[in-house]
Amino acid sequence: MSNYPSSSAGRRIASLLDENSFVEIGGEVTARITDFNEGSAETPSDGVITGYGVIDGKAVYIYSQDASVLNGSIGEMHAKKISHIYKLAMKVGAPVIGLIDSSGVRIREAMDSLMSMGSIHRNMALASGVIPQVTAVFGECGGGMAITCGLSDFVFMEENGKLYVNSPNAIPGNNEAKKDTASCEFKAKESDMVDGSGDEASIIAKMRALVSMLPSNNADIADANCTDDLNRIIPDIKNMAEDTSIMLYNLADKGSYLELKDKYARDMVTALIKLDGITVGAIANRSVVYNSEGKKEDTFDSSLTLKGVRKATDFVRFCDSFDIPILTITNVNGFCACECSEKQMAKAAASLEYAFAEATVPKVNVITEKAWGSAFVAMNSKALGADITFAWEGAKIGVMDSNLAAKIMYEGQGADVISQKAKEYEELSGSALSAAKRGYVDSVIAPMETRKYVIGAFEMLYTKGESHPDKKHGTK
Repeated sequence: MSNYPSSSAGRRIASLLDENSFVEIGGEVTARITDFNEGSAETPSDGVITGYGVIDGKAVYIYSQDASVLNGSIGEMHAKKISHIYKLAMKVGAPVIGLIDSSGVRIREAMDSLMSMGSIHRNMALASGVIPQVTAVFGECGGGMAITCGLSDFVFMEENGKLYVNSPNAIPGNNEAKKDTASCEFKAKESDMVDGSGDEASIIAKMRALVSMLPSNNADIADANCTDDLNRIIPDIKNMAEDTSIMLYNLADKGSYLELKDKYARDMVTALIKLDGITVGAIANRSVVYNSEGKKEDTFDSSLTLKGVRKATDFVRFCDSFDIPILTITNVNGFCACECSEKQMAKAAASLEYAFAEATVPKVNVITEKAWGSAFVAMNSKALGADITFAWEGAKIGVMDSNLAAKIMYEGQGADVISQKAKEYEELSGSALSAAKRGYVDSVIAPMETRKYVIGAFEMLYTKGESHPDKKHGTK
């Protein structure tokens, strides 16, 4: 018999879903006795509670692992229950939410449990791009279960949770005391796995906010409901150009900002916002991080970093899969120049450009202060298929900074000549106006009117239709 609602697994379901909306499936399932099983051991629901319910009125399927039953380990029937949930969710087009607290594969069931876990992975792969998949780690999540997180679209992690393929003590030269590579802090800051972290209550709140902003499936038509002023002016938006998380919060409909992977690659902001009631995926370069008290917490040099590029690429691909329009805020002066970055940047930047070029959703780009060189091209430029590009008055756009260009072109000449030529170069090839004259920018706008222009562009693009050459799939 099921442990719902008395167990921690059941309590988490009740906290996440709308009140009294959960319907359990498979509550009577128990482990199938095999050679190494202890026949007398009871396994209520075989250690996982499965069913369906609603979040903010939206139907979802859910499974929650019960650590009080064989440490939440994955046995044959445990895995079959999760796979069944996935199959039902695919049939009706509803998100799947997994609440993880598991020691991993149930060793006593040997190959039965291992292959059954593999079937979960296959169902997740088939569901990718069809229904949203959200996972949260509340306890242990090791080995094959960590791959489950990797296959999810979004992962949240409780501050005391453990997420690992190999435990810290199994890594040569490392141990948990030296560096806890399984910890929430490490995973949130150093890997691109964790979209949000905190205590259990805050994770539940973030998951509810996320699901309420996502479509139920890749064919879902969003309902628009906006009470904010579509033409709202933001007088001090220029002061937000450095910390674009603050800018996006103010651009969005009031109360509709959710930043993802907020502790990883903080030079690149990825967030879901609403504009005129429609969910939009926002990607923005950031050079300063301000804390809640308005003090600088971190600074960056406005270059594209390897981690930032990869963070943006994954988010673009998710948004395009679920027909979520994309907004980019561009303020970039080049690619990060360091040995570590140089090893992989060309391929990573190619993947980002590929993602933007392949995306058929409405794409709007706003250039705020500067957009230099190939890094500008990679940030959703018109060359890659941006539908509408705006630039703030005074923005600098071009191959490189005008002073540097003049020094290269007029090497050896006096400072006065270089200064004069730099001014001429900026007027001809380095300003928002010069880019607009060549059609690379659609409109040069007053910063305070950004919200009005962006919403207008997305309204115009609402019925956009675009197709690419017929192929099985690309290679990037």
